[in-house]
Amino acid sequence: MKKVSEIMTREVDFVTPLDNVYEVAVKMKNDNVGVIPVCENEQIIGVITDRDIVVRGVAEKRPGSTKVTDVMSDELYTGSADMTAEEAADLMADKQIRRLPIVENNKLVGIISLGDLSLAKESDSAAGHTLSQVSEQRNQIQ
Repeated sequence: MKKVSEIMTREVDFVTPLDNVYEVAVKMKNDNVGVIPVCENEQIIGVITDRDIVVRGVAEKRPGSTKVTDVMSDELYTGSADMTAEEAADLMADKQIRRLPIVENNKLVGIISLGDLSLAKESDSAAGHTLSQVSEQRNQIQ
C-alpha cells in the first residue's frame, strides 16, 4: 500500500489572509488548479476553492478585492504524509472532499487529490470509491 508521501503533490502554491479573491483566481488559472491553501505564519488556516469563489464571492456580488478570509472554507480537514493512500481516500470520502491538504506540525507539505489517488495503481479502487461517495452524497444534498 502506497503512502501519501509517495503520491502527493509537494509543490503547492498558497495565499495568505492578506490576499484577495482576484489574486486567488489568477493563481488558480496560472497553476491550473481548483484549490489554493490559505496559510498564515506557515500554518494552514483554510482553503479557497473555485466553488468558494463562485458561491461566496460572485453569487453574493462581492468584488475581486474581497479578502480571502471572507470566502475561504475554514472547516479544514488535513492528512499526514505517513497515511496510506487508502486512509486518505477514506477520509476524503467521509468528509466529501476532493482534495486533502497534507501537513506536518500544521505546516503545509503537500496536497493529495482524487487524481493523485487514481494515478497510484494500488489505490485505483480507493479513488473510484471516494469519487462515488463524494458524488453520491453531494447529489443527495442537492
